[in-house]
Amino acid sequence: MSKVYIIGTGPGDEDLLTLKAVDTLKKCTAVLYDRLVSNNILNYLNEDCKIFYCGKEPGAHYKTQEEINDSLVKLAKEGHIVGRIKGGDPYVFGRGGEEVLALIDENIEFEVIPGVTSPISVLNYAGIPITQREMSQSFHIITGMTSGVLNINWEAIAKEKGTLVFMMGLNNLGSIIENLLKYGKDENTKVAVVMRGTSSKQRKVVGTIKDIEKKVQDAKLQSPCIIVMGEVVSLSDKLNWYEKKPLFGLNICVTRSREQSSNLKKRLRELGSEVTEINSIKIEPRKDNLNEVKDKLSDYDHIILSSVNGVNMFFDYIIENNIDLRSIKAKFSVVGKATRKALENRGIQAFAMGREFVGEGLFKALEPHLRSEEKVLIPCSSSSREYLKNEIEKLGLVVDRIHTYNTVCGEVKNERAFEEVDFILFTSPSTVNNMISLFGKDKIKEKYNIAIGPQTFKALKENSIEAHMCKIHSEDGFLEEIVEIYKHIKKDKVI
Repeated sequence: MSKVYIIGTGPGDEDLLTLKAVDTLKKCTAVLYDRLVSNNILNYLNEDCKIFYCGKEPGAHYKTQEEINDSLVKLAKEGHIVGRIKGGDPYVFGRGGEEVLALIDENIEFEVIPGVTSPISVLNYAGIPITQREMSQSFHIITGMTSGVLNINWEAIAKEKGTLVFMMGLNNLGSIIENLLKYGKDENTKVAVVMRGTSSKQRKVVGTIKDIEKKVQDAKLQSPCIIVMGEVVSLSDKLNWYEKKPLFGLNICVTRSREQSSNLKKRLRELGSEVTEINSIKIEPRKDNLNEVKDKLSDYDHIILSSVNGVNMFFDYIIENNIDLRSIKAKFSVVGKATRKALENRGIQAFAMGREFVGEGLFKALEPHLRSEEKVLIPCSSSSREYLKNEIEKLGLVVDRIHTYNTVCGEVKNERAFEEVDFILFTSPSTVNNMISLFGKDKIKEKYNIAIGPQTFKALKENSIEAHMCKIHSEDGFLEEIVEIYKHIKKDKVI
C-alpha cells in the first residue's frame, strides 16, 4: 500500500538523525531529497530505491514547490512508499505543510517524521544556548529569506528582550539590521552568524548589529546561515565544544563497504570530523564455494581470516549448513584488530594476529607455529592477495584458498557529497580502483589521499596519485596519525 513520509533529517550532522527517520528511510521505494540533506542520509536507503534530486539552490531552483508536490502525488499513485527527505524539521520553514496539504487533496496517506531543527541544534554546536537564565527567557524564530516582503512586526521584534533567530537570512542581513535599528534595537546588541552549522564546514562570525554585516562580508560566509541576536551570543566562546575537537573542520571520505565502515566512522566523529561514507566496495557473497571443503573442515589445523567479511561469510556458512562448530579443531588466526573483534563476536578467540593491516604481519606472527604437512584453510575475497597461501606452502603445508565473496564496485547515491570531502582514506587496492571508476583520477587528485598500507599505497602511486601512507598499517595507526597530519595542515592553512 502506497504512503508518503515527510521526513526531517536534522541540520547536517548524521548523528542527529532520529531512529524513526532511519527506520522509515529503509522502507522507502522512492525518495525526493534537497540540497540541505546530510551527505550520508541516502546510504540508509535500499539499493533498489529510486532517488530524485529536487534541491533548491540560491537563485536557481531545480523544481518548483508545485512540481515537488506533483511528484509526491504521482509516485504515491504509482504504488511507491515515498520519502520526502528534508533538512531540519519539515514544519519549521520547511514547506512540509504545503506538501501534506497536496497529499490530503488527493486522499493519499501520509506521515510526518519530525527532525532536529537547526535553530536549536546549530546554535548548540556554535556554543550558543538559545535560552539562558538571567539572559534570555524566550526566543523567536523568524524566516529571513523574504524579510522585505513578509508582514513582520518589526516594532515588536525590535523591543523583544529574548533571543532572535533569523533563518535563511544571509542575503537579507542588511535589510534585517535596517528594520531593527529603525524601530529602536540597540546597535550594540550581540550578533552571531553561523554558516553550515553541525557540519565540517561550520564557520562562525561574532559581532554586534553595528558591525556584523562587514564582518560577514570579510569572512565571505555563504548560505545556508543562521543569524542569532541577543545576550546569549556572549557565551559562544565559553560554551564552545564542537569547534575545539581535534578534527573539527575536516571531512574524511571512508571508502570501505558499509559493513566495514561503522566503527571507523564512529571514532572519526568522536574526534570532530565529518565523515562522508562512499561505499566503493560492494560485497557479493560466494559462501557456497565452501561446499568444496565442507566434508573436510574437521581436518584443518589452521583457518586464516583476513577480513571482517571473511569472518562473517565463513560463520554464516557454518550456521546455514548446520555444521557443529565443535567438529572444527583448527586454530583461527586473523589480520588486524577489526577482524579479531569480528571473530570474537562469533565466540572464538584468535590464535595469532597480524597487528598490521597486511598479510606479512600475520605470516610473521604465525610462522613459528606452522608445521609441515599441516592443513590450512584461507576463506577470503576473490580479489585478495595470494601472499599468505604462497608463503605457507613454501613451508610444506597444504593450503586451500576458497573465495567466499567477491568485492565489486559500489554505486554513488549522492555525488554531491564528494564535493565536500577533504581527505580520502583508502584501505585496499580495490578501493583505489573503484574510486577512480566512480569519480576519475582528476577529482581524486584534488583531495588529500591516505593509504592504510603498502599495497594500497602502491595502487595509488601506479595511478599517479600522490598519497600519504600510514606508518602503522591499521585503523588505529590511521587514527593516531590523522590528528597530527591535520594539525600541520591547519597550521600551514592548506585547508
